[in-house]
Amino acid sequence: MATLSIRMNDETKMAFEGFCESVGLTVSAAVNMFAKITLRQNRIPFEVEGDPFWSEENQARLKDSIRQIEEGKAVPHELIEAD
Repeated sequence: MATLSIRMNDETKMAFEGFCESVGLTVSAAVNMFAKITLRQNRIPFEVEGDPFWSEENQARLKDSIRQIEEGKAVPHELIEAD
């Protein structure tokens, strides 16, 4: 048997351990399942998407908003804090 060592932040590790425990798995069993499914399907077994903030559409909208602000077309609004 080989040993696999990975790094992740403490919060993610604790949350993942809690999830695994809640479904009756060890972290090792969950990672092994991921590896086996990946190899069987010859792909990552879920969709991997980038952060929508960086999409071309969103970046174009942000640039347009910046342009409007620079042209003095922005309308200031009050922030209302919710209780």
